Amino acid sequence: MVLKSSFTFLLVATMAVFSSYTPQAEAHSWADCIDWRFKNQNPRSKKLDFSSSRGYCMGYPRRFPKDKEFGSLDVAWPSRHYQQTHSNPAPNRAIACSDRKHGVEVGSDETRARRPQDAYGGRYGRMTVTSVGKRLCVRWPSKNHAKKNEPNNMVQINLAPRAGLELNQQELLKNTVALLPYKNCNPGRNEDRRTCGGCFDVPKRRPGIYQLQWRWMLNKNEWYTSCADIQIQ
Repeated sequence: MVLKSSFTFLLVATMAVFSSYTPQAEAHSWADCIDWRFKNQNPRSKKLDFSSSRGYCMGYPRRFPKDKEFGSLDVAWPSRHYQQTHSNPAPNRAIACSDRKHGVEVGSDETRARRPQDAYGGRYGRMTVTSVGKRLCVRWPSKNHAKKNEPNNMVQINLAPRAGLELNQQELLKNTVALLPYKNCNPGRNEDRRTCGGCFDVPKRRPGIYQLQWRWMLNKNEWYTSCADIQIQ
């Protein structure tokens, strides 16, 4: 009985270790904030600190749970990352924004709300409000993909050309407005939770609410996306 109890304890302990480790090993990234504001930094500086102690978020992706710990949404359910893969459908024919039904990792529901503002507020973060020419800074967690041996693939920022449109992936790829280095991250010992980000100037658009997509390739034909609505005044 003692041996059996000891074996059971070791088995449970071993499973606990692996279950706590696995999310880090399989972690992938997503946009954490669409409109990051710095407290005492010029957003046009070459080196920017995206850590939470140096700034705050003023605009989030669709239905983003603002009260969650930074970088923790790969272990929550539904997870935040939505994977577009080389399987059927091919990445560029996949839906642009997760609906919790399509994709290998369905992620959270980023379907456009009937009224875009309904996907924001309350337990979700607020919608981004900006203007043409303004510097918009986007933040994301490193999720173990900013190490020296990792490729520095670019993050695509895709923005619909007209207000009110919800474009598919092929159409969004015709409207890339910025390329941001994924590994633009702050230093830190925790490779999973390093803060990363990049900035771009809002292109010329008429006033209205626009679909914005954050899209990043981890491996060939394996993309991760986050969607947001931004109001351009």
